[in-house]
Amino acid sequence: MSIAEQGTSTAVERTLAILEVVAQRDGMTNSQISRKLGIPKSSASYILRTLERRGYVRRDRASGEYRIGLHVLSLSRGVLRGLDLREAAAPILRKLVERSHLTAHLAILDQEEMVYIDKVEAPGFIKMDTWVGRRMQVHSTGVGKALVAFAPEAERDRLIKEHGLRKQTPKTLTVRSRLLHELEKIRAQGYAVDDEENSVGVRCVAAPIFDVQGKTQASIGVTGTTQQVHKADLPRIAELVKEAARKISQQFDYRSPARRD
Repeated sequence: MSIAEQGTSTAVERTLAILEVVAQRDGMTNSQISRKLGIPKSSASYILRTLERRGYVRRDRASGEYRIGLHVLSLSRGVLRGLDLREAAAPILRKLVERSHLTAHLAILDQEEMVYIDKVEAPGFIKMDTWVGRRMQVHSTGVGKALVAFAPEAERDRLIKEHGLRKQTPKTLTVRSRLLHELEKIRAQGYAVDDEENSVGVRCVAAPIFDVQGKTQASIGVTGTTQQVHKADLPRIAELVKEAARKISQQFDYRSPARRD
């Protein structure tokens, strides 16, 4: 690679890193971004000005903080339009929220992380700190564990080996053998639980969505505080989530082995 090519590659990587960190925070100054990413302040400033001019970030004139710009949505729209899954799941997600009174999410696996591709907020004052496009760890989330539990063994091992088991809370499963045991339990019961493993005080119940070939296409889950999701209610909530996942799977002509002709 030539010196010019190396410089271009570095600039692209810095630009993408800036977009990612701005998207994950509710406002950051040029100095904060520079320190966070280890990028010279002058370089970060140049990239931010370019992104602002193109509409990918916006700058608050009073605070000097940058936030993600609306033009990013024009890129995501093209991806989401191609996701028939999202369209098929939308009414089922809304019904799940009505029945559970919890926030519902639809997630897929992308580059060893789970990504929310749809969300229906539950009514009330308590709101979950999640959004469409947010990327999170697989091993510490209910929807993430539901995504990988039914994957081939080699793929599960690769995900664990390459991505690691980073500790999010005191309850995060960070030992490989414990996580594998948990995934075996999920396969047996048909649903996953995140019991304060990603965020303290938050529980999630999730189930996998299968395609016509029986491969995990996505996962669906409901999330609430530990006050909203009592442990005693987990079996009832799990049945609601599993039913919703089955209905979405059926949109892709999937039938469980027990129901195949």
